[in-house]
Amino acid sequence: MTEISHDLLQPEMPPTRWGDPAHAGPLPDGVRDLVGLVFPLSDTPAAADVAVPAPQLAPDLVAGLRAVVGEEHVVLDDAVRRQRTRGKSTPDLLRQRAGDLSDAPDVVVRPGDHDDVQAVLDFAQQHRVVVVPFGGGTAVTGGLAPDREGFAGVVSLDLGRMRSLVALDPVSSTATLGPGLRGPEAEALLAEHGLMLGHFPQSFEFATIGGFAATRSSGQSSAGYGRFDAMVVGLRAATPKGEVRLGGTSPSNASGPDLRELFLGSEGAFGVITEVTVRVRPLPEVKEYEGWRWPSFAAGADAMRALAQGDLMPTVLRLSDENETAINLARPDAIGGEGSAGGGGCLMIVGYEGTTAAVAAKKAAVTAALTDLGGTPLGAEPGQAWVAGRFNAPYLRDSLLDVGVLVETLETVTFWSNRERLYAAVKAALEGALGDGTMVLCHISHVYATGCSLYFTVAAAGGEQPLERWLKAKAAANDAIVASGASITHHHAVGTDHRGWLTPEIGEAGVAVLRAVKRELDPAGILNPGVLIP
Repeated sequence: MTEISHDLLQPEMPPTRWGDPAHAGPLPDGVRDLVGLVFPLSDTPAAADVAVPAPQLAPDLVAGLRAVVGEEHVVLDDAVRRQRTRGKSTPDLLRQRAGDLSDAPDVVVRPGDHDDVQAVLDFAQQHRVVVVPFGGGTAVTGGLAPDREGFAGVVSLDLGRMRSLVALDPVSSTATLGPGLRGPEAEALLAEHGLMLGHFPQSFEFATIGGFAATRSSGQSSAGYGRFDAMVVGLRAATPKGEVRLGGTSPSNASGPDLRELFLGSEGAFGVITEVTVRVRPLPEVKEYEGWRWPSFAAGADAMRALAQGDLMPTVLRLSDENETAINLARPDAIGGEGSAGGGGCLMIVGYEGTTAAVAAKKAAVTAALTDLGGTPLGAEPGQAWVAGRFNAPYLRDSLLDVGVLVETLETVTFWSNRERLYAAVKAALEGALGDGTMVLCHISHVYATGCSLYFTVAAAGGEQPLERWLKAKAAANDAIVASGASITHHHAVGTDHRGWLTPEIGEAGVAVLRAVKRELDPAGILNPGVLIP
C-alpha cells in the first residue's frame, strides 16, 4: 500500500466558492465591462458570520462514534461542518451565500479503512443515524443534502484518510485505489510506476476516486479512454448488510447480471465504496491538441459522428456551438476576445495521446477525415489554450455570481438522430424560463458511435431571487429533456435535482428495482436518504 505524499494533498474548497482559494478572484476589468453590456451588475457578497446550526446528534451517540473510529477522527468543529454542507452547484452556493446552512451535518467522521466504514455503518444503523459519504464535495445535483426527518442526526463520512494506492498489478494493468484519493493524487501515485488512469472531468482537481465511481463520472478524455465506469474492473463496498466485493477476479464474466452497476452510480444510497480497482495504461509519450473550425454546430456534430462511427476516435473530441465559440468560453483567459475559431463558426478541440507512432498515425487519419468533411484546421494554439484553462470554468462562474449574474450548467445525452431536436428544446426551455437577455451556450463533450452528450452553460440576470429563478429554469429544462426522449443526466448523476424526472426514464418497474435494492442493503434507510431513488 502506497500512501499519497503530504506535499500532494489538495487544499480544502471554501464553503461558498469552488476550488483553491488562491486561484479565485474578481472578474478582470475587461470581462466585467463586457458582461455589464449584457447583464445588470451588482455586488452580491456572501453572508458573513452565519452560525452553523448546533449539532442535533445526542452526546452519547457522538461518544459512540468516537469509540468506533477514535476521538480525533470525530469532528464537531463548525468550520469543518460548514465545508461539508451540500456540494458546489449554483443552487448550493446561492443557499450558502444567503446564509442557509440548514443542511449542515451534525458531525464529520473520518474512517481510516474499510473496517472503520463498516463499523460506522453498523453503529449508524443501530441508532438510526444518517450517513452521507463525502469525497471532494464537488457534487452538482444535490447529492449531499439528505432527508434527515425521522433520524437521530446526520454524519458526513469523510473518506479523506483513505487515499492510498492499495495494490498494483502491472502485468494485468490494474490498480486498486482508495476512495478518498483526489484526481491529481491518484495520477501522481500511478505516475511513479509509469502509469495513468486518464480520467479528467472538470472537477478533476478536487473530486475523488470514490466520487467518480458513485456518480458514473465521465472525463474530458472520454473519447479515447472511456467513462470512469468503463475503467472499473472491481470494487469493494461496506453496506448496512455487510461487505460487498464485486468483480476484480477476471476481466469479464457471464456470472449473471453485473452487480458492480448497483454501486456505480449509486450515489451512496446502497453502500459506501471503500476500494476501486481500475484499468490503468502507460503514461503517454506524446500529447498533442489542436483546433478545427466548422461552419455550424450541425456540421461539426456530423463530423464527430463520422469519426465515432468510423472507429477514428482521438483521445479528446469536443465541439462548441456558435455562442460558446463566439465568447471564447474554451479559454477563460480570453473571454470577450475574438472567438477561438476565428471568422465565426464553431470550434472543435481534438487531442491525441499515446506513443509517438500511434499519435502520428491517428492524427493523420483524423486530419484526412475532418478535411474531407469540410473542417478547417486552426493549428495547435486553440488546443493548447483549452488545455491550459480546462479546469477553470467554475472559478469564472463564482466571479459572475459575485456581480449578480446567474450562471449554471446542465447536461444530457441522446442518440445522434435526436440531437438537433434536444438541443433546440432545451435552449427554448431555458430562454423561456429566464426571459430576455438569457445566454445559452452548449458543447458536445462526450461522443459515442450511437450518440452524444450535450453540455449547456446558462447565464442570466440574477435578479432579486436568483435561486428561485434557476430552480424554475432547471425544471423547465428537465421537462424538455424528458419530453425529447433523452436521458436526464449523462455524468452529473441524479442526486435530488433529477430524482423527480427519473421515473419516466427507467419506468415504474425500474424504480421498484431500485427501491428493492435499497430495502435489502439498507433496511433502516440510513444511507443518503432522499437521494437518487424517486
